[in-house]
Amino acid sequence: MRIARFTTGDDPRYGFIQNENGKDYIAVLSGDPLYTPIAPTGERVELGDGVRFLAPVIPRSKVIGVGRNYAEHAKEMGNEIPTSPLLFFKPNTSVIGPDDPILLPDFSQEVSYEAELAIVIGRMAKNVSQENAHRYILGYTVANDVTARDAQRTDGQWARAKGFDSACPIGPWIETELETDDLAVRSHVNGELRQDGNTSDMIFDPSYLVSYISEAFTLLPGDIILTGTPAGVGLIEHGDRVECSVDGLGTLSNPVLRRSMLD
Repeated sequence: MRIARFTTGDDPRYGFIQNENGKDYIAVLSGDPLYTPIAPTGERVELGDGVRFLAPVIPRSKVIGVGRNYAEHAKEMGNEIPTSPLLFFKPNTSVIGPDDPILLPDFSQEVSYEAELAIVIGRMAKNVSQENAHRYILGYTVANDVTARDAQRTDGQWARAKGFDSACPIGPWIETELETDDLAVRSHVNGELRQDGNTSDMIFDPSYLVSYISEAFTLLPGDIILTGTPAGVGLIEHGDRVECSVDGLGTLSNPVLRRSMLD
């Protein structure tokens, strides 16, 4: 099942993407399905009728990133392969949705894309076993862990490098039924293939990550876990368009802008 957050020009709404007679439509819900009982309104909105997809969830608590979770990416960045998950945070103010611009920060001249599979937590989780981790996952979406590489090198920690406004595009929806063992993870910049990895190459899989992270701090509904990026990362510039895709989840596309270039 695909859960979407969308607008047709009014306030954001939620719905399930469904198909009938070969046509996709959104079955509108009365509230946010993460926090309220699922209650269809009976309204249908056909895709294309001025529908704009938004970030499928705005975390009320946190976005947790996992660094160097693909061996080839760790190597291309000149780092050792980690023996345990390397965690960092992004604030919820970094989250944007499909077609929202990635705004390059003035403090950085080396901003990079990172296509990733993202986990969306569906219920409170603390000290969850790896075997039971799936019970706490609502579903999955596509993410781009945008990173200011120069700030990452100089700051000694990654809050500024990975947490600036617009540094966490996610979307286009949440898929609740997805096997994550063997999914292609790709990125394109201006139509050119840059990353072509597979979730089978993860060092730590989603169930392990949920269990490991929940030992340290409580996961809440709507929290997002970014599961790491495959090799092939590179820089983006003003005027570029970045597309990140994961099999079964569709494509997340965002333009890249620098405010100073718009003056």
